[in-house]
Amino acid sequence: MGLSTHVLDTMHGTPAVGMAAELYATGGAAGPALVKRFVLSADGRNPDGPLFDNANLKKGTYRLVFDVAAYFRGRGVTLPDPPFLDRVTLDFGIAHEDQHYHVPLLVSPWSYSTYRGS
Repeated sequence: MGLSTHVLDTMHGTPAVGMAAELYATGGAAGPALVKRFVLSADGRNPDGPLFDNANLKKGTYRLVFDVAAYFRGRGVTLPDPPFLDRVTLDFGIAHEDQHYHVPLLVSPWSYSTYRGS
């Protein structure tokens, strides 16, 4: 399966439909390199299949960045200025190219959690 993500909006109890996100490779000497920009699908997942399939998944370090404040503003939530959470950044490592790495995000305007899913 490679690499995938999924975001749940814990304030509303729904998938985070339409949240913008970015994937970066962070292991290079030149700093983070943008791999892909995407918008979460109707079930809060990365669209069009995995971000990387197993054939293209490489050992290394990566970063997912989620536009949390823009998403909640779009849902009509009044946020302080500046918001407590604007963009949530998750840095993680891929150690085994032959395994599936699923990086879920559970998020509200005031908190988030993540884990390595299956």
